[in-house]
Amino acid sequence: MLANLWRLLVALCDLRALARVLTGRPPVDVVFITNLRDEDERLRFFGRQTPRLGHANGPRIYLRGVAGRVRGIFVTAEEMLTRDGRRLAKAQFIAATEWAEQNGARVILLAASTKRLFGRDGAELKARFPKLLFTIGDNGTANMLLADVFRALQTHAIAPGRGRVLVIGPYGILGSAILQPLRNAGYEVVGYGGNASALAEVQAEHGIAVHTRVADIGQVDAVVACTHSQSAKLQADEVALLCRPDKKLVVIDVAEPANLDIEQYARCRTRVIRQDAGNAYSAQLHYVLGSLSWRLLMLSRGVVFGCFGEALALHYSIHTLGISWLAGRDWFQVSATNRQCVDSAFAEIGLGLPEPRCFGQPVAMPAAGQGSTTANTAPLPGVERTSSV
Repeated sequence: MLANLWRLLVALCDLRALARVLTGRPPVDVVFITNLRDEDERLRFFGRQTPRLGHANGPRIYLRGVAGRVRGIFVTAEEMLTRDGRRLAKAQFIAATEWAEQNGARVILLAASTKRLFGRDGAELKARFPKLLFTIGDNGTANMLLADVFRALQTHAIAPGRGRVLVIGPYGILGSAILQPLRNAGYEVVGYGGNASALAEVQAEHGIAVHTRVADIGQVDAVVACTHSQSAKLQADEVALLCRPDKKLVVIDVAEPANLDIEQYARCRTRVIRQDAGNAYSAQLHYVLGSLSWRLLMLSRGVVFGCFGEALALHYSIHTLGISWLAGRDWFQVSATNRQCVDSAFAEIGLGLPEPRCFGQPVAMPAAGQGSTTANTAPLPGVERTSSV
């Protein structure tokens, strides 16, 4: 009931959409099609009702004249691990894409766990919807993740040459993006994950130590969590194995759903400094209904996921600035060239790095000279995490 009321209020208060329709413009430019993180998020966005179309509107976002719309499909990340779940997700994604095209969208984001739903090149989608630009958004997320990681290492006095950093999921898109820059900067990097064969490939390519058990890793100064896979999720009792004596463990978590999830964080929050990562910020970015909308995504004022930012920025660069050649690039690929293009697009639309947050709540920074030993943890956002609007 509350979820439906929120959706109705958003529609009624979206005066920008009304103005666009009255002036002959489409109601949406960019649609972020996403699965649900988990059952809690299903309850927040859909209540106890199944959407008639298999997908429905989520938060509405505006930046520099670009209208973005979240379109949620009725499948969780866990359900998508099954064959039937993926089949259902594909059907609902295609239906949501048809809705997006009919409503004027030109850019479609494959968000959250939908990124590889149609393979590594999205050929099926591109053939079926030739007029649309598809992106997985990971070039933008990788750029923001790198900035988050190096800011956190500097803030918490984790110095090159002495700092030891654990990358969870070093074989994935984001894990691969962060691995070499950390090594180039002089940090000792250790890999951990549940995919032993992929870890072996990482070890052979980069020459780093890799492990499939946290107990074998030893103490580290920071963790960069790049996967939400159940086989590699950080547990509260494992934090004690990774912490250095009398020093909090810095956890930079870009995974969606979170790797160190809110329940585990609640159990070890006095031992860790956790922060969300991979997000982007602009003071000019607006959510319809403000905090009632951004809190549903566990974000904060002016903040979007880095992948959302990429989709908005690409539309702005291509259709507002007229940089048409960007539409010809393959945005299913994460590469140095694509990341540089997205970095420029972020600068053009005015997206930058947000202040550190933990599940959308501010992360207290250490006082000068104190490193991470005395930094406070973020307040536990348990009420917001489970509320339904």
